[in-house]
Amino acid sequence: MPKYEKFSRREFVKYSGVMGTALPTFNANSYSRISGANNRLAVGIIGCGVMGQAHLDALENMREDQNVEVQAVCDVYTVRAKKFHNQISEGGNQVKVFYDYRSMLDSCDLDYILIATPEHWHSHQIIDSLDAGFHVYCEKPITRKITEAHKVFSKVQKTGLKLQVGVQSMSDNSYEAANRAIRNGKLGPIVQAQVDYVRNYDSIRGPWRVGVDPRLSMPSGLDWNSWIGPAPKCPWDPQRFFEWRCYRDYSGGIATDLLTHRLTRILKACGLSYPERVNCAGGIYLWNDGRELPDNLEILLEYPSIEGITKGMTVHLLGTMANKTGNPHMIRGKHASLIFNPSGWEIISESDGAIIEIHQSSGAEDISLHHINLQDAIRSDKELNCPVELGLYAATALIGANQSWLSRRTLKWDDSNNKWV
Repeated sequence: MPKYEKFSRREFVKYSGVMGTALPTFNANSYSRISGANNRLAVGIIGCGVMGQAHLDALENMREDQNVEVQAVCDVYTVRAKKFHNQISEGGNQVKVFYDYRSMLDSCDLDYILIATPEHWHSHQIIDSLDAGFHVYCEKPITRKITEAHKVFSKVQKTGLKLQVGVQSMSDNSYEAANRAIRNGKLGPIVQAQVDYVRNYDSIRGPWRVGVDPRLSMPSGLDWNSWIGPAPKCPWDPQRFFEWRCYRDYSGGIATDLLTHRLTRILKACGLSYPERVNCAGGIYLWNDGRELPDNLEILLEYPSIEGITKGMTVHLLGTMANKTGNPHMIRGKHASLIFNPSGWEIISESDGAIIEIHQSSGAEDISLHHINLQDAIRSDKELNCPVELGLYAATALIGANQSWLSRRTLKWDDSNNKWV
């Protein structure tokens, strides 16, 4: 066996990252070409809740076809971590259980980390995973704060490791195809785009409320202080734990949890980066139940000129949790409009209403396809469907939208200092 094959994956990436240009023919990308490295991919999961369960099921189902295996799981709530352990063990595989993700990063030889925790933990766990030498799949949004988003972006650039942002619709090729059509002038200069994320929740129990008794004692096996982590310290609160999306310390609510899915589609299709201005209107109109984020909102973003695409455009996002009648998802140009539909999209002429072009989508908004794309990126350096740049631009806009709502002001992006003013 060649000497370098005795390196663990983590040791290899750390070593090559430290040496940098001193090893031009032996770096992290070349690791995938080492004999044996293209075999099984080992995955660790941080966060064994509802979204973590969806990822575990997907990874278990692709175990044989994709040669991938979950080898470690972690959650600060022992009941959830043990549930994952039991599911994996029943399938005939061995898995290590951890209650502190840093112990998992320190002691396991893995290929990538799946992060499915509340938003306030995302940036810390991404950066720690990258520092440990692991690729990452992180649920959206990548961060809860804009300063954190830029730290994540810098860390990805520095390490050269892969970060797949969990906007699964990017594994549908409709948005890349829309970008090609726009760049080819099929719509003319783009002036506006609109998307929505609409639901209609129960009148009594509003968005993200599960009906937990606020007097519930802390469950045995839960490390509450570890769950709070970087957020402001507070006494045990069952609503904050089980219904965390209602509270600003842990989530951005509709804007970051839902509209990230929608805005990223427009970013990809129109080639957008940072907006120039943001305004958000809305409120806690129907469920004044102690939540700290709006149950209904509208966001208006203004983007600058981009050569070959737009001379300036706006993006409108609707997020209502009290009515499920949505707006068309579309991009408006001077000469035509591109309208998304369940099977792809069509371009309709502005002059006579004729259909200019129809696109039939391939791929889908699918967790499994999104994991497979990351696995291909690790094995053969395939381009990621939702790289860190898209995560950064979406987080910047939608965190800014929440700041606009809280301040009741239109905000301007300060590109020199990477902040809203």
